[in-house]
Amino acid sequence: MADLPRLNNVIRALEAGQHALTCFAPAHVDSAIGLSASRYDGCVFEMEHNPWNSGRLRDCLQYMLNRAQIAKAGLVPPVTPMVRIPVNGVEMAQWQAKQALDIGCYGIVFPHISTVEEAANAVGACRYPRLKNAPLYAPAGIRGDGPTAAARYWGLSQQDYYKKADVWPLNKDGEIFCILQIEDTRGVDNLDDMLKNVPGIGAILIGEGDLSQELGYPRQYEHKVVLEWMKRVVDTCKKHNVVVGHPHVEAGNCERIIAEGYRFLMMAPVQSFNHLTKTMEAVGRK
Repeated sequence: MADLPRLNNVIRALEAGQHALTCFAPAHVDSAIGLSASRYDGCVFEMEHNPWNSGRLRDCLQYMLNRAQIAKAGLVPPVTPMVRIPVNGVEMAQWQAKQALDIGCYGIVFPHISTVEEAANAVGACRYPRLKNAPLYAPAGIRGDGPTAAARYWGLSQQDYYKKADVWPLNKDGEIFCILQIEDTRGVDNLDDMLKNVPGIGAILIGEGDLSQELGYPRQYEHKVVLEWMKRVVDTCKKHNVVVGHPHVEAGNCERIIAEGYRFLMMAPVQSFNHLTKTMEAVGRK
């Protein structure tokens, strides 16, 4: 394992003590081509509020690669592809995460996670099963075995893929980044128990759009009440040393968001590189 490089640039940035710079992006080939030449660490193809189309997602992953980059830099994709799946946590679904990972995605955003059981189901969907007496057994893996396309996309043998296809930071060699989105007051109330009882969560991503709806201040992201609930999420993540993310980082708010402790920073996609440039300056990235 020591001779295999770190493949996931989001994890690479976080391990180095940096902020991970990412964005939501539509799952279109033109978007994928543009992102492949960007300076983001990773991108999340948005398929919660867009139709789920695993064929289109597969095409996007392929178009994010180019032969010149592979010849120069090797197996590490310049921008790490991830996806937000449509199903809410309460649905306890696994199949879309399985399909996305089998295509080659390096991370999954699970929307509307509100309980310990939903969190464990999400993390487990990113892991292969193992015996109960095996190291790092919990949360129990429930991902089905179909690694052929993913191993090919990652450029690994199937056996090496199995070694790397686990959740970080639970498995220090894992390359899969499991992101849970907290989007309601129930999720905020239960977050401490989630982080206490469910290892393997890569980051908590605040869903302040839905949260602000429930609080009665829809999309008023800087309303005092909304910010107070968001601060509870940040404080809980800091308590458990878990990365916390913000999905609406812009040139005008990036300095405040960074100061508040967010490390997984999501900006407007390829059309708005000014947000990325300003945020890179704010976190000291050249």
